Amino acid sequence: MRFVRNALPLYGMPDRVANEIHERERTEEKMTTAAIIFGEVLFDCFPDGREIPGGAPFNVAWNLQALGMASLFISRIGTDPQGAKIVESMNSWSMTTRYLQVDRSRPTGRVMVSLPNGEPHFEILADQAYDHISADLPAISGTVAFLYHGSLALRGPVNRDTLAQLKKQYPCPIFIDANLRDPWWSRDHVLSLLGDAAWLKLNEQELHALLGDSTDIAGSCRTLLDRYRLKGIFVTLGARGAIGVTGDSEPCSVAPENPADVVDTVGAGDAFSSVLLLGLAAGWPMTVIMQRAQDFASGVVSLRGATTMDRNFYNAYSRKWGLS
Repeated sequence: MRFVRNALPLYGMPDRVANEIHERERTEEKMTTAAIIFGEVLFDCFPDGREIPGGAPFNVAWNLQALGMASLFISRIGTDPQGAKIVESMNSWSMTTRYLQVDRSRPTGRVMVSLPNGEPHFEILADQAYDHISADLPAISGTVAFLYHGSLALRGPVNRDTLAQLKKQYPCPIFIDANLRDPWWSRDHVLSLLGDAAWLKLNEQELHALLGDSTDIAGSCRTLLDRYRLKGIFVTLGARGAIGVTGDSEPCSVAPENPADVVDTVGAGDAFSSVLLLGLAAGWPMTVIMQRAQDFASGVVSLRGATTMDRNFYNAYSRKWGLS
Protein backbone atom coordinates (compact mmCIF):
# COMPACT_ATOMS: atom_id res chain seq x y z
CA MET A 1 0.00 0.00 0.00
CA ARG A 2 1.13 3.54 -0.72
CA PHE A 3 0.28 6.91 0.70
CA VAL A 4 -0.91 9.81 -1.40
CA ARG A 5 2.33 11.66 -0.78
CA ASN A 6 3.98 8.98 -2.95
CA ALA A 7 1.03 8.57 -5.30
CA LEU A 8 0.28 12.21 -6.09
CA PRO A 9 2.07 12.04 -9.48
CA LEU A 10 -0.64 9.55 -10.47
CA TYR A 11 -2.91 12.57 -10.56
CA GLY A 12 -0.58 14.70 -12.65
CA MET A 13 1.29 16.53 -9.89
CA PRO A 14 5.06 16.92 -10.36
CA ASP A 15 7.28 15.46 -7.61
CA ARG A 16 8.71 18.92 -6.79
CA VAL A 17 5.24 20.39 -6.18
CA ALA A 18 4.14 17.36 -4.16
CA ASN A 19 7.25 17.55 -1.98
CA GLU A 20 6.71 21.28 -1.37
CA ILE A 21 3.12 20.63 -0.30
CA HIS A 22 4.12 17.91 2.17
CA GLU A 23 7.01 19.92 3.61
CA ARG A 24 4.56 22.77 4.23
CA GLU A 25 2.13 20.32 5.82
CA ARG A 26 4.77 18.89 8.16
CA THR A 27 5.67 22.40 9.32
CA GLU A 28 2.04 23.36 9.86
CA GLU A 29 1.25 20.20 11.85
CA LYS A 30 4.07 20.94 14.32
CA MET A 31 2.58 24.37 14.98
CA THR A 32 -1.09 23.57 15.44
CA THR A 33 -3.55 21.72 17.59
CA ALA A 34 -5.27 19.22 15.36
CA ALA A 35 -8.06 16.67 15.38
CA ILE A 36 -7.58 13.15 14.06
CA ILE A 37 -10.57 12.34 11.87
CA PHE A 38 -10.80 8.63 11.02
CA GLY A 39 -13.16 6.94 8.61
CA GLU A 40 -14.90 6.97 5.29
CA VAL A 41 -14.58 9.29 2.35
CA LEU A 42 -17.04 8.64 -0.45
CA PHE A 43 -19.19 10.26 -3.06
CA ASP A 44 -22.82 11.05 -2.30
CA CYS A 45 -24.58 10.35 -5.62
CA PHE A 46 -27.86 12.27 -5.90
CA PRO A 47 -30.90 11.51 -8.08
CA ASP A 48 -30.20 14.54 -10.30
CA GLY A 49 -26.80 13.14 -11.29
CA ARG A 50 -24.64 15.23 -8.96
CA GLU A 51 -21.77 13.46 -7.19
CA ILE A 52 -20.46 15.32 -4.13
CA PRO A 53 -17.53 14.24 -1.93
CA GLY A 54 -18.86 13.19 1.45
CA GLY A 55 -18.91 10.70 4.25
CA ALA A 56 -19.38 11.99 7.78
CA PRO A 57 -15.65 12.00 8.71
CA PHE A 58 -14.71 13.79 5.48
CA ASN A 59 -17.46 16.37 6.01
CA VAL A 60 -16.32 17.01 9.58
CA ALA A 61 -12.68 17.34 8.52
CA TRP A 62 -13.68 19.74 5.73
CA ASN A 63 -15.76 21.91 8.08
CA LEU A 64 -13.10 22.03 10.78
CA GLN A 65 -10.42 23.03 8.30
CA ALA A 66 -12.66 25.82 7.00
CA LEU A 67 -13.31 27.06 10.55
CA GLY A 68 -9.63 27.16 11.47
CA MET A 69 -8.86 23.81 13.14
CA ALA A 70 -6.30 21.57 11.43
CA SER A 71 -7.79 18.22 10.43
CA LEU A 72 -5.66 15.11 10.06
CA PHE A 73 -7.98 13.05 7.91
CA ILE A 74 -7.21 9.32 7.84
CA SER A 75 -8.94 7.38 5.07
CA ARG A 76 -8.38 5.47 1.83
CA ILE A 77 -9.32 6.10 -1.81
CA GLY A 78 -9.05 4.22 -5.10
CA THR A 79 -6.91 5.00 -8.15
CA ASP A 80 -9.96 6.24 -10.04
CA PRO A 81 -11.30 9.64 -11.10
CA GLN A 82 -13.27 9.89 -7.84
CA GLY A 83 -10.07 9.41 -5.84
CA ALA A 84 -8.34 12.06 -7.92
CA LYS A 85 -11.16 14.46 -7.17
CA ILE A 86 -10.83 13.84 -3.43
CA VAL A 87 -7.12 14.67 -3.58
CA GLU A 88 -7.79 17.77 -5.67
CA SER A 89 -10.51 18.95 -3.29
CA MET A 90 -8.37 18.45 -0.20
CA ASN A 91 -5.40 20.25 -1.73
CA SER A 92 -7.60 23.17 -2.76
CA TRP A 93 -8.90 23.35 0.82
CA SER A 94 -5.38 23.28 2.36
CA MET A 95 -6.11 19.91 3.98
CA THR A 96 -3.18 17.57 4.49
CA THR A 97 -3.25 14.40 2.38
CA ARG A 98 -0.41 12.73 4.30
CA TYR A 99 -2.82 10.27 5.91
CA LEU A 100 -4.90 9.53 2.84
CA GLN A 101 -4.01 6.10 1.43
CA VAL A 102 -4.39 4.78 -2.11
CA ASP A 103 -5.87 1.35 -2.79
CA ARG A 104 -5.06 -0.19 -6.17
CA SER A 105 -7.72 -2.91 -6.08
CA ARG A 106 -10.81 -1.24 -4.60
CA PRO A 107 -12.81 1.82 -5.67
CA THR A 108 -13.28 5.12 -3.93
CA GLY A 109 -16.47 4.85 -1.89
CA ARG A 110 -19.86 5.65 -3.38
CA VAL A 111 -23.29 6.02 -1.79
CA MET A 112 -26.57 6.40 -3.64
CA VAL A 113 -28.65 9.11 -1.95
CA SER A 114 -32.42 9.44 -2.31
CA LEU A 115 -34.51 12.11 -0.61
CA PRO A 116 -37.99 10.77 0.21
CA ASN A 117 -39.96 13.60 1.87
CA GLY A 118 -36.74 15.62 2.00
CA GLU A 119 -34.98 13.18 4.35
CA PRO A 120 -31.85 11.46 3.03
CA HIS A 121 -31.80 7.70 2.51
CA PHE A 122 -28.44 6.04 1.80
CA GLU A 123 -27.67 2.93 -0.22
CA ILE A 124 -24.11 2.13 0.85
CA LEU A 125 -21.93 -0.16 -1.26
CA ALA A 126 -19.79 -2.88 0.32
CA ASP A 127 -16.00 -3.41 0.23
CA GLN A 128 -14.89 0.08 -0.70
CA ALA A 129 -11.38 1.51 -0.42
CA TYR A 130 -12.24 3.18 2.91
CA ASP A 131 -12.91 -0.26 4.44
CA HIS A 132 -9.19 -1.08 4.25
CA ILE A 133 -7.31 1.72 6.02
CA SER A 134 -3.87 0.42 6.97
CA ALA A 135 -2.38 1.04 10.41
CA ASP A 136 0.94 1.82 8.65
CA LEU A 137 0.53 5.58 8.92
CA PRO A 138 2.98 8.50 9.18
CA ALA A 139 3.61 9.63 12.74
CA ILE A 140 1.55 12.57 13.96
CA SER A 141 3.41 15.36 15.71
CA GLY A 142 2.02 18.25 17.69
CA THR A 143 -1.01 18.31 19.98
CA VAL A 144 -3.97 16.09 19.17
CA ALA A 145 -7.20 17.50 20.60
CA PHE A 146 -9.53 14.63 19.67
CA LEU A 147 -9.80 11.38 17.81
CA TYR A 148 -13.10 11.41 15.93
CA HIS A 149 -14.75 8.35 14.36
CA GLY A 150 -18.14 6.92 13.52
CA SER A 151 -19.47 3.38 13.05
CA LEU A 152 -19.71 2.89 9.27
CA ALA A 153 -15.97 2.65 8.64
CA LEU A 154 -15.74 0.05 11.42
CA ARG A 155 -17.92 -2.50 9.62
CA GLY A 156 -14.82 -4.58 8.77
CA PRO A 157 -11.88 -6.04 10.73
CA VAL A 158 -9.08 -4.06 9.02
CA ASN A 159 -10.35 -0.67 10.15
CA ARG A 160 -11.25 -1.94 13.60
CA ASP A 161 -7.66 -3.02 14.09
CA THR A 162 -6.32 0.27 12.70
CA LEU A 163 -8.52 2.32 15.00
CA ALA A 164 -7.40 0.24 17.98
CA GLN A 165 -3.78 1.04 17.08
CA LEU A 166 -4.54 4.75 16.79
CA LYS A 167 -6.16 4.75 20.21
CA LYS A 168 -3.05 3.19 21.74
CA GLN A 169 -0.67 5.50 19.90
CA TYR A 170 -2.56 8.76 20.55
CA PRO A 171 -4.31 8.61 23.94
CA CYS A 172 -6.52 11.67 23.48
CA PRO A 173 -10.26 12.16 24.12
CA ILE A 174 -12.41 10.14 21.71
CA PHE A 175 -15.47 11.65 20.06
CA ILE A 176 -17.90 9.13 18.56
CA ASP A 177 -20.38 10.26 15.93
CA ALA A 178 -22.70 7.25 15.77
CA ASN A 179 -23.98 7.55 12.16
CA LEU A 180 -25.79 4.19 12.24
CA ARG A 181 -26.33 2.97 8.69
CA ASP A 182 -28.31 -0.21 8.07
CA PRO A 183 -27.25 -2.95 7.68
CA TRP A 184 -23.69 -1.96 8.54
CA TRP A 185 -23.86 -1.76 12.32
CA SER A 186 -24.76 -3.80 15.38
CA ARG A 187 -25.99 -2.56 18.73
CA ASP A 188 -23.44 -4.59 20.71
CA HIS A 189 -20.52 -3.31 18.68
CA VAL A 190 -21.55 0.34 18.89
CA LEU A 191 -22.10 0.12 22.64
CA SER A 192 -18.72 -1.57 23.05
CA LEU A 193 -17.07 1.47 21.47
CA LEU A 194 -18.38 3.73 24.23
CA GLY A 195 -16.12 2.14 26.83
CA ASP A 196 -13.15 4.34 25.94
CA ALA A 197 -15.02 7.34 24.54
CA ALA A 198 -15.39 10.78 26.10
CA TRP A 199 -18.15 12.23 23.92
CA LEU A 200 -21.02 10.77 21.89
CA LYS A 201 -23.18 12.45 19.29
CA LEU A 202 -26.19 10.80 17.69
CA ASN A 203 -29.68 11.62 16.50
CA GLU A 204 -32.97 10.80 18.19
CA GLN A 205 -33.60 7.68 16.10
CA GLU A 206 -30.12 6.36 16.85
CA LEU A 207 -30.63 6.90 20.57
CA HIS A 208 -33.83 4.86 20.39
CA ALA A 209 -32.04 2.16 18.39
CA LEU A 210 -29.42 1.80 21.11
CA LEU A 211 -31.62 2.10 24.19
CA GLY A 212 -35.20 1.55 23.06
CA ASP A 213 -38.00 4.06 22.55
CA SER A 214 -38.44 6.64 25.28
CA THR A 215 -39.90 10.13 25.43
CA ASP A 216 -37.33 11.03 28.10
CA ILE A 217 -34.36 11.86 25.92
CA ALA A 218 -32.36 13.46 28.71
CA GLY A 219 -33.02 10.44 30.93
CA SER A 220 -31.84 8.05 28.22
CA CYS A 221 -28.71 10.14 27.76
CA ARG A 222 -28.08 10.06 31.48
CA THR A 223 -28.34 6.27 31.43
CA LEU A 224 -25.65 6.01 28.75
CA LEU A 225 -23.58 8.71 30.40
CA ASP A 226 -23.46 6.90 33.73
CA ARG A 227 -23.11 3.39 32.30
CA TYR A 228 -20.10 4.23 30.13
CA ARG A 229 -18.67 7.14 32.13
CA LEU A 230 -18.92 9.54 29.22
CA LYS A 231 -18.28 13.25 29.62
CA GLY A 232 -21.23 14.21 27.48
CA ILE A 233 -23.85 13.14 24.94
CA PHE A 234 -25.41 15.28 22.22
CA VAL A 235 -28.66 14.34 20.50
CA THR A 236 -29.85 16.14 17.37
CA LEU A 237 -33.62 16.41 16.99
CA GLY A 238 -34.05 17.65 13.43
CA ALA A 239 -36.21 20.75 13.15
CA ARG A 240 -36.65 20.74 16.96
CA GLY A 241 -32.99 21.45 17.56
CA ALA A 242 -30.75 19.44 19.87
CA ILE A 243 -30.04 18.54 23.49
CA GLY A 244 -26.74 18.08 25.27
CA VAL A 245 -26.29 16.18 28.54
CA THR A 246 -23.07 16.29 30.54
CA GLY A 247 -22.12 14.91 33.90
CA ASP A 248 -21.66 18.24 35.65
CA SER A 249 -24.60 20.38 34.53
CA GLU A 250 -28.27 20.41 33.65
CA PRO A 251 -29.28 19.34 30.12
CA CYS A 252 -28.81 22.10 27.56
CA SER A 253 -31.41 22.41 24.80
CA VAL A 254 -31.29 24.57 21.67
CA ALA A 255 -33.65 25.17 18.77
CA PRO A 256 -33.19 26.94 15.43
CA GLU A 257 -33.52 30.68 15.97
CA ASN A 258 -34.15 31.57 12.34
CA PRO A 259 -35.20 28.43 10.47
CA ALA A 260 -33.54 28.38 7.06
CA ASP A 261 -35.09 27.34 3.80
CA VAL A 262 -34.21 23.65 3.74
CA VAL A 263 -32.64 22.48 0.48
CA ASP A 264 -31.65 19.10 1.89
CA THR A 265 -30.56 17.83 5.30
CA VAL A 266 -27.53 15.85 4.10
CA GLY A 267 -24.61 16.77 6.35
CA ALA A 268 -26.60 18.63 9.00
CA GLY A 269 -25.50 16.23 11.73
CA ASP A 270 -21.91 16.40 10.52
CA ALA A 271 -22.05 20.18 10.68
CA PHE A 272 -23.31 19.96 14.26
CA SER A 273 -20.48 17.57 15.19
CA SER A 274 -17.89 19.86 13.62
CA VAL A 275 -18.77 22.78 15.86
CA LEU A 276 -19.04 20.52 18.91
CA LEU A 277 -15.42 19.48 18.31
CA LEU A 278 -14.34 23.05 17.69
CA GLY A 279 -16.04 24.33 20.83
CA LEU A 280 -14.89 21.51 23.10
CA ALA A 281 -11.28 21.99 21.97
CA ALA A 282 -11.52 25.75 22.51
CA GLY A 283 -13.21 25.45 25.90
CA TRP A 284 -16.36 27.36 25.02
CA PRO A 285 -19.20 27.23 27.58
CA MET A 286 -21.66 24.43 26.80
CA THR A 287 -24.50 26.84 26.03
CA VAL A 288 -22.27 28.61 23.49
CA ILE A 289 -21.14 25.33 21.93
CA MET A 290 -24.71 24.11 21.52
CA GLN A 291 -26.07 27.34 20.06
CA ARG A 292 -23.22 27.73 17.60
CA ALA A 293 -23.49 24.08 16.54
CA GLN A 294 -27.21 24.57 15.94
CA ASP A 295 -26.66 27.79 13.98
CA PHE A 296 -24.07 26.16 11.74
CA ALA A 297 -26.22 23.08 11.11
CA SER A 298 -29.14 25.37 10.26
CA GLY A 299 -26.94 27.07 7.68
CA VAL A 300 -25.77 23.80 6.12
CA VAL A 301 -29.31 22.61 5.39
CA SER A 302 -29.63 25.61 3.07
CA LEU A 303 -26.86 24.10 0.90
CA ARG A 304 -27.18 21.42 -1.76
CA GLY A 305 -25.10 18.69 -0.15
CA ALA A 306 -23.10 18.54 3.06
CA THR A 307 -20.29 20.97 2.22
CA THR A 308 -19.48 23.82 -0.13
CA MET A 309 -16.40 25.23 -1.87
CA ASP A 310 -17.66 28.73 -1.03
CA ARG A 311 -15.26 30.01 1.63
CA ASN A 312 -17.53 32.97 2.31
CA PHE A 313 -20.07 30.59 3.82
CA TYR A 314 -17.58 29.47 6.48
CA ASN A 315 -15.92 32.85 6.90
CA ALA A 316 -19.24 34.37 7.95
CA TYR A 317 -19.38 32.01 10.94
CA SER A 318 -15.68 32.53 11.77
CA ARG A 319 -16.21 36.29 11.92
CA LYS A 320 -19.42 35.97 13.89
CA TRP A 321 -17.73 33.75 16.48
CA GLY A 322 -14.53 35.80 16.66
CA LEU A 323 -12.33 33.09 15.12
CA SER A 324 -10.82 35.38 12.48
